[in-house]
Amino acid sequence: MYAEAWRKRREHLPTEPLEDQIAAVIEQHPEYQPTFDDGEAAIERDYSPEDGQSNPFLHMGMHLAVREQVATDRPAGIRSIHGRLAIALGSQHEAEHRMIDCLGETLWNSQRSGTAPDERAYLEALQQLTRPKK
Repeated sequence: MYAEAWRKRREHLPTEPLEDQIAAVIEQHPEYQPTFDDGEAAIERDYSPEDGQSNPFLHMGMHLAVREQVATDRPAGIRSIHGRLAIALGSQHEAEHRMIDCLGETLWNSQRSGTAPDERAYLEALQQLTRPKK
């Protein structure tokens, strides 16, 4: 789906709403664009942190997840946090990157403990991003 959305964007073809969201995220990551030019190879490839490679599908998926959370304000308050963080950093995209770190840690903790993600801990971590450093 990522490769197809990116192909349609490059060829100026109509896209479905989700494809448009995916292509918009890929546009903001020129380092990943060649990966999506060859969809089959991208899917077959092993993205190992030990090899110093981040998984573009995971990264793009995390952007999409944060954008969905902000759009729906779920968990409650995340839209406001995103807005303040984007203003402080001067970039919505950079705000998403910071928020992705918190989301990743929340999901990792959830998986490790075998429990549902802790929304309160997640929101607290996000709020920490907007507080002045001492």
